[in-house]
Amino acid sequence: MSITLFITVLTIGGLVTALLTEAIKKMYVNMNKDYSNNVIAFVNAFVVGTGGTAVVYMLMGIPWTVNNVICMVLMTVAVWIASMLGFDKVLQTVQQIANLSNKEKVE
Repeated sequence: MSITLFITVLTIGGLVTALLTEAIKKMYVNMNKDYSNNVIAFVNAFVVGTGGTAVVYMLMGIPWTVNNVICMVLMTVAVWIASMLGFDKVLQTVQQIANLSNKEKVE
């Protein structure tokens, strides 16, 4: 797996996992159930990271060697970390910008 392919799969996987995690969290809130953000993100990252990497391997004709399977497992961990950091940081930035514009209107 090349670095370019790794970054591409990581970016797409992190984005999909973050969005899917937020959708599931909203569903749990609507059902008034408790949940763990990290567990939901990990399960989503496992499915998206492992499944997405497997699909990329099949579509690009990449052989299933031990090194590539190890990369698939590492991709799951990388997508998990990216999804946990990604959406929360984007949401926090949007909230900070909104608070900033609200303060300007008050002054």
